Amino acid sequence: MPEKIDIDTEEITLGQFLKLANIIDSGGMAKVFLKEFDVYVNGEKDDRRGRKLNIHDVIEIEEVGSFQVERADE
Repeated sequence: MPEKIDIDTEEITLGQFLKLANIIDSGGMAKVFLKEFDVYVNGEKDDRRGRKLNIHDVIEIEEVGSFQVERADE
């Protein structure tokens, strides 16, 4: 079962998500992190820190874990 990460908006970028989920310490680390780790969004490999994530998207990161974007007020 993926760990749920709550957001207050309809979407969030992958870079913002990584920071919100406490996977990276700053937004500037996103580019390096995405080069070093395989990240899958809904089963598709993606390394774009600007990739838009929506509610219920599932993010899987090798060696880190599985996460699901949820609406904070749901």
